Order: sequence, then structure tokens, then C-alpha cells
Amino acid sequence: MTEFDFMTRIDRSKTNAIKTKAQEDEQDLIPLWIADMDFVAFPELQETAHSYADQQIYGYTYAAHTLFDAIQYWEEKQHHYTFDKEAIILVEGVVPAIGLAIQSFTQKNDGILINSPAYPPFARTIELNERKLFRSPLIEKEGLYFFDFVEMEDLFKSGQIKLYILCSPHNPGGRVWTKDELFKIGKLCQKYHVLLIADEIHQDLIWDGTEQHSFNTLSPEFKNFAIIISSATKTFNLAGTKCAFAIIENLDLRKKYLHQRLVNNQHEINSLGLMMTETAFRYGTPWLSALKAQIQINLSYLMAELTHKTAIKIMKPQGTYLVWLDFSSYGLTDTQLHQILIKDAKVMLNKGSSFGVEGELHARLNLASPYETIKTGVDRLVNTFGK
Repeated sequence: MTEFDFMTRIDRSKTNAIKTKAQEDEQDLIPLWIADMDFVAFPELQETAHSYADQQIYGYTYAAHTLFDAIQYWEEKQHHYTFDKEAIILVEGVVPAIGLAIQSFTQKNDGILINSPAYPPFARTIELNERKLFRSPLIEKEGLYFFDFVEMEDLFKSGQIKLYILCSPHNPGGRVWTKDELFKIGKLCQKYHVLLIADEIHQDLIWDGTEQHSFNTLSPEFKNFAIIISSATKTFNLAGTKCAFAIIENLDLRKKYLHQRLVNNQHEINSLGLMMTETAFRYGTPWLSALKAQIQINLSYLMAELTHKTAIKIMKPQGTYLVWLDFSSYGLTDTQLHQILIKDAKVMLNKGSSFGVEGELHARLNLASPYETIKTGVDRLVNTFGK
């Protein structure tokens, strides 16, 4: 395997990185929060960025047909999902793509369902578009999240739900849904005529022999009501280049989505993002394998230290490089918890409460940093919350 650099600690403080902004006030703070990586990009990505700079003219561009080939290649090779090239619709990000779906397929005051805790932009996007937000809390059992199928079917049966947003794998819990779970979700949506949006942006980051199933691979019938949304940005740390894609196989749904994209003037995609996405999918497999090995090293250290030396409960992720931590054993308020994390531990994590009320007294930790950074952050948690 080619050796890649997962050890160098890049100073991002002078790059306007959101992740390090808080360090302007607390310089000793270790940022282990927002879901981007602190790893050096692999050589081909760096070369692509340089080649873009070397063009010297940075005007309007269009997507090369080879980008669509690369997306098809990646989805088939990594996830056994095949589809026509025409089904691919480019958007500048997964969250904007979800917003487009909400605008394309629902009206004001229509009900949209998410499972909670949920990635915060889901709820925000629903509410800002003046749709009615419904939450079905996930059930925690034996250190994993599970769907509450009874509650979900009751909500579908009520007729209030027009669209359901599935996070697969789940953020923040790291749950990789089984084939049976996803199939049951699909059958419920089919039975009650609910459109489904599958956010599969974390689909390449799977652990412990768990198998990720792209939703549309489960049944040909599901393609009639499901929109798959994904991107190379999470897997290859390209969030700043702004390129994602929706896969819509149903022609009527695709036409509505394309129309709304044009209404919003969202049809022009970042030029560098187009190039970087193609490079990532064409040349990124060896780097991804090495990345996953490094994330596992980081996760193993965190699990060993926090499990044996603190009362923090860890939801061990089956997928994603994010870890959901439960601090409820400490008798703190949510405000006290996050003050202690910042002021005492000097570790910045995502507030669990931002993912919904189910996330109170929780925090989300990002493992995608060099080992020494993770070790320092975990050691600070141990020193602050140690038994």
C-alpha cells in the first residue's frame, strides 16, 4: 500500500477554517468538532488543485462527461449501485440538495419526518422552508440506535408525512442500518406514499465488517420514490470545494428537481469542486483504505481510555469518523457540561443538544485528526472526567 501522510499537523488557524475559529479566543483549545478532517490531501488531489490554479483564467465551466463516469464508477465499485448517467444531478452540497428536494416535492405546512438525534441542518432546512417538522426519536439499545418502527408507521398512517429524510449511515450515532431495517423503511414509505431522501454522504466510512447498503439497491420499486444524495466531500475532505450529487431514477421526480434547481439558480457548480470530485473518485481508493486504518487506530485509543478511565458512555460507531459521547452520568446540566469541555478540558466538541433534545448531555467527537491530536484531546477528557 502506498504510504500517505496522516501524521503532519497542519496549522489551519490562518486559513479561515471554521474548525479552528474558536482558537482565536482560546488558543490552547483542541478542535475535535465540525466534520472535516485535519489530514493532508493525497497527491493527486493536490495536483488537481495546482492544475486549476495554473489555468490562470477562472470563468464559467461545465461538468465534464468524465465526472459523471467517475460517479457511476465509484457507486458501482464501492456500493454495487448502477444507474443511468442521466439520473445524476449535480448540486453544490448535500444540505442544499436536501433543501432542493424539500422545495421540489412538498408544499408549505407539509409534514417532513426525521429521526432524532439528527444532523442539525435537517431540522433547520425543514423549518426555514415553512414545512412542519416531525421527529421520531431513535431507540438506544445495547449501545446502538434503532428505529422505532411502530411510531414511524403511526406517523405515516396519519397522512401528515409527505417526505422522510433518512441519514444512512447515521450522524451523530454512527449507526449503519441493516438491509432488513432499510427494506422495512422502504416498504413503509411505499405503503403510505411517502417520498424518501437518503443522505448517504458517510457511506464510504464503514467499520468492523459492517456492510453499508445504498437505499436504491434494496428493491427496484424503491427507485420510484427515493432520491439518493451523496458527495465525495466527506470521504476525501473536500467540503470547501462545494460539489455533491443527487441520484434520481424516476423521470418525473427528476424533472421536478431539475426545474427547482433552475428556479433557485443552483445549476452552476464550483469549478474546482467538479475537478476534485472526479479526481477523488478516480484515484482515491488507496488513500481511503489508509485513512480507514488510521481512523481505527484513533478510535481504539479513544475506546480504551474513555471506557476504562471515565464514566463517559461511548456509542461505538459502525460508520462515520464521528463518535457520540454520553456524559449523563456526571450530574451536570447541558450548559455546565459544555462549559467544562471548553474551559477545563479545553476540547471543543459538537454540542449534542444541537441534534435535538435527545442529544442533551451528549457531545460529538471527530476522530479525523492525526493520532497525536486525538491522543491529546482524549487525555484531556480523561484528566477532566476521570473516575
